[in-house]
Amino acid sequence: MSQKLPNMLETTIQKIREMVDVNSVIGTPITTPDGVTIIPVSKVSVGFAGAGSDGRGKTSGEDPFGGGAGGGVKVTPLCFLIIKDGAVRMMSVPEPANSTADRIVEMLPDTLDKLTAYLDARKEAKGE
Repeated sequence: MSQKLPNMLETTIQKIREMVDVNSVIGTPITTPDGVTIIPVSKVSVGFAGAGSDGRGKTSGEDPFGGGAGGGVKVTPLCFLIIKDGAVRMMSVPEPANSTADRIVEMLPDTLDKLTAYLDARKEAKGE
């Protein structure tokens, strides 16, 4: 049996290992000039696949092989750890909206605040 497919898979796995390390999950701490330390925390999803066909030709010199391998890495930010004066606080990163309805729900509080401010400004302008 040919070693081409196992070699392809091994190479793919090695490349994924090179892309993902512990710094992909717990990021490098960032220190601001005023002494606040911010540490990013992410979720890493990894996937890979490979397939091949190792056939024998009709003549003795042929060793046809067809195959492929591939992989992917997805890094999703989850939160930031904020360290200030010895206290640790976690600031979550909200997930992006998946649908139009989700976007509308996300925008609603900000839109209501703007509308309220606009109406209050109009009332003040009329009252003056």
